[in-house]
Amino acid sequence: MPKIRHLAIRTEDTGKLATFYKDVFEMEILNKDREEGGAIYMTDGYLNLAILPNHEQNAPNGLYHFGFEVENAETIVERLRKVNANKVPKQRPADRLYAETRSSDPDGNLFDISEHGFMIVETVDDRKPKQQK
Repeated sequence: MPKIRHLAIRTEDTGKLATFYKDVFEMEILNKDREEGGAIYMTDGYLNLAILPNHEQNAPNGLYHFGFEVENAETIVERLRKVNANKVPKQRPADRLYAETRSSDPDGNLFDISEHGFMIVETVDDRKPKQQK
């Protein structure tokens, strides 16, 4: 069964929000952008939290998307096609380290789909079969 493994929150101050989750809920930092005010990825050991900068204010602060870890992404794609062909997952950009594809539900709520999971930092090149590298 697919499992929700991460939530993403947009904020104007990633450092302040990360400190809150670290101090209150003892979450640990997995990874963070090198630039000040960049994205910070945290975990409680089971669920990951992506704290993403909202510098441009193109959307409200708060919940942005959630992510499923699945055994077979192609199975999920086929299910999505049966329900609504317009919601088939799209490939994530090469610099997205935790999810391979993204789609949305009928209400427009965004979700990521990943076979490799959200505890491992993995680039697009890491996902290629060894003979293609």
